[in-house]
Amino acid sequence: MSAADEVLDVVDRQDRVTGQAPRGEVYARGLIHRCVFVLARDAEDRIFVHRRTASKLVFPSHYDMFVGGVLGTGESYGRAALREAEEELGVRGLAQPEPLLKFLYEGPGGAWWSYVHEVRCDLPVSPQVSEVDWHTFLTREELDRRVADGQWPWVPDGLEAYRRLRAHRGSRQ
Repeated sequence: MSAADEVLDVVDRQDRVTGQAPRGEVYARGLIHRCVFVLARDAEDRIFVHRRTASKLVFPSHYDMFVGGVLGTGESYGRAALREAEEELGVRGLAQPEPLLKFLYEGPGGAWWSYVHEVRCDLPVSPQVSEVDWHTFLTREELDRRVADGQWPWVPDGLEAYRRLRAHRGSRQ
């Protein structure tokens, strides 16, 4: 089954399930669905940053400071956060990611409920090659410089989530 055929829950502006549809249809029709974003930090408190593969359905070849993705039908945000983090980082045995904030993203690419989580990953990562073309760990200061300099194309939903997380935490991020 291709990614476009995966069935997702379609939700309303209050995050209530209203039906299901294949991912390709959800994207084509701009239907609201659910996503998780997981900020992964290593033992040195650096943030995992990666470039998405060119084959991604949404924002191919863009950079992101989160791992994550869409929730499958009936899947909880917490379960999806752990599944996506382990899949994309290529690890097993992570702690349950900590939920931090939730918002309705509306922008380039469509609209989706976005639940931001954070997890510590002290394990050696081996990112999923179907999802990640390149990766590194950056300090918050290095990441902020990369975001500000505008040289890397960032996924707009991840950038919005990062800005909201920074505002949510203030200077202690």
